[in-house]
Amino acid sequence: PDVDTPLGLRDRTMLELMYASGLRVTELVSLGVLDVSLNDGVLRVLGKGHKERIVPVPGKAREALTAWLALREPQGLLAMPLFTNARGLALSERGVRVILRRRMLVAGIARPASPHTLRHSYATHLLDADVDLRAIQELLGHERLSTTQRYTHVSAERLARVYRQAHPRAK
Repeated sequence: PDVDTPLGLRDRTMLELMYASGLRVTELVSLGVLDVSLNDGVLRVLGKGHKERIVPVPGKAREALTAWLALREPQGLLAMPLFTNARGLALSERGVRVILRRRMLVAGIARPASPHTLRHSYATHLLDADVDLRAIQELLGHERLSTTQRYTHVSAERLARVYRQAHPRAK
């Protein structure tokens, strides 16, 4: 998205945040401005079952979030939802889905995807980078490890690599 427009900056920030932090769409739309701690590089997220967790916000997402908050702060909207629609109302889950689809089409991506696809990609990329499954479970806010295992498909390449590294007769 064109970050020179307010809506483009909002969309870029939302997309970066969903992928970089593995947020559920419900968690994204329920974020308030006060849930962001840029100094600490984290978000306070209210997940399923009203369980609160702290989620890290890495580099590019933090940069986008900083720019988005700078645009919002002069408007005196600190206690408002973090993401709003064009009319200034809280952005809905459906609104996020529409924005994602529209941005994908503009980018020439015809393959359908959802906000959950970004969450799944987040988890899969962490797993492919050899992040411990229990750590991914915590980051995603899953109560059970079996849920995390369903969300993250294990690539054949990773399985082969782990096998070669761990098994004494793998060579």
